[in-house]
Amino acid sequence: MYDLVIVGGGPAGLTAGIYAQRARLKTVLLERQYIGGQIALSDVIENYPGFPSISGSELMERFEKHARGLGLEIRFAEVVNIEIDGTEKVVKTTEGEFRTKAVIVATGARPRKLGVPGEDEFLGKGVSYCATCDGPFFRGQRVMVVGGGDTAVKEAFYLSKLASKVYLVHRRDRLRAEKILQEKVISASNIEILWSHILKEIKGDKTGVKKVVVQDLKSSESKEMEVEGVFIFVGINPSTDFVDVDKDERGFIKTDQNMETSEKGIFAAGDCRTTPLLQVATAVGDGAIAAFRAEAYIESL
Repeated sequence: MYDLVIVGGGPAGLTAGIYAQRARLKTVLLERQYIGGQIALSDVIENYPGFPSISGSELMERFEKHARGLGLEIRFAEVVNIEIDGTEKVVKTTEGEFRTKAVIVATGARPRKLGVPGEDEFLGKGVSYCATCDGPFFRGQRVMVVGGGDTAVKEAFYLSKLASKVYLVHRRDRLRAEKILQEKVISASNIEILWSHILKEIKGDKTGVKKVVVQDLKSSESKEMEVEGVFIFVGINPSTDFVDVDKDERGFIKTDQNMETSEKGIFAAGDCRTTPLLQVATAVGDGAIAAFRAEAYIESL
């Protein structure tokens, strides 16, 4: 029997774990893959206070070390369902059940797919959702990045240090990324931005990606371009299927300012909840509030 089960080992989950340990709550953190979440795959983070520049993996290693140093129990298991049993919650996982008084869902989100022909066929053979993971495989080659937000622009700039040519495809005529990131890609000599374009198809053979088809939204004309890699950054989908609480139309968990969901004793923090900003800094704040409010809830029992 636990006081608190935290689902997810990213910035929000680890922060919640740190605060829970300091509150002396009997806590276990459950993570299905690797500690650190998606941000651990980021090549460089330049907007987390106190660290002008640090890799995502190093920052998350520090988070984990801090949490473990306080005695946080971390288990690797995938949560498949959360059931309500009176005032208790039964967290069912691939490694068994965990009974608890409260739950913090901090599962983050996973990359969204475009759904174009060839995307699934060439996954791992030229199609990727992580430039840090797969960028080195395309050293000296031509790659295409799809998207116009912070992640797409940041990863395009990272790839420009490895690839001979980077095409940045964006469906609008202006980028949505931070201005400082936009300045970097616009000034990079080997990055070409295809404004008002969309990716229509990915082509290749058994060795991998060879060409793509892009369409100009203003003229409706399509053309083939030769590239060896396609990196897609068009948003995220939340990992929230296992929990039955109120969500928005995209599956993000609805919470109030206290990170409380529609179910008493279940809280949500980080990228899996409805929030206007998906950043490490906001996830950390969410995790701290969720743990604080979870402690108050547990005491009220």
